[in-house]
Amino acid sequence: PARGQSYSAGPVTVDAGRHEVEIAGRSVRLKPREFDLLLLFVRNEGRVFTRDQLIETIWGFDYDGDPRTVDVHVRRLRRALGESASAPGHLRTVHGVGYKFTTRG
Repeated sequence: PARGQSYSAGPVTVDAGRHEVEIAGRSVRLKPREFDLLLLFVRNEGRVFTRDQLIETIWGFDYDGDPRTVDVHVRRLRRALGESASAPGHLRTVHGVGYKFTTRG
């Protein structure tokens, strides 16, 4: 991504070049994988990603670890967004499929 290129969806703004995230105007620090996940979700708002798609895109085709690592990173990302699985906001679980980011209620 180009330096300073920003993507927004709802209250979330991700500056890809500066590696910065703001949620409702508040700066949020994320670990690299969480940042990459959020950037992917915000750039593709509404699209559902399977665990396999997320692993291939974020971790790479040669990743041979536990696919549940996606769930752990999504949980951490939700926490950073002030959400949880029981009180989802923008980062939603699509049961039996994967995850998506949405600005719709």
